[in-house]
Amino acid sequence: MWSVRRSERSNGAGPSAGGRGPVASSPVRDLILYIVLVINVLSMFALIAGVLLHSGKGGGLSDMFGGGGGAALGSSAAERNLNRITFVFALVWIVTLLALSFLLVR
Repeated sequence: MWSVRRSERSNGAGPSAGGRGPVASSPVRDLILYIVLVINVLSMFALIAGVLLHSGKGGGLSDMFGGGGGAALGSSAAERNLNRITFVFALVWIVTLLALSFLLVR
């Protein structure tokens, strides 16, 4: 019995030979991987932009795009919406990062 298993390994007939195991690559899996990767990169850039647009102690980049007009429109509501949008992009980035970690296991 041991000699049969040993000969299977030496002939390359085992599941690890040839790269076609239980987690083999398929066209559908590759398509999902590329879609998740694109969503991850887009959410990363949106997250960076959202963080940079927040007004901090120095005003941030949000003052560059009409800081005086923001007071008339209710800057606290705009800041709350920016917080919510940034939070959603952070969640999307984390979920796609976890999905990529599961998809890239080979």
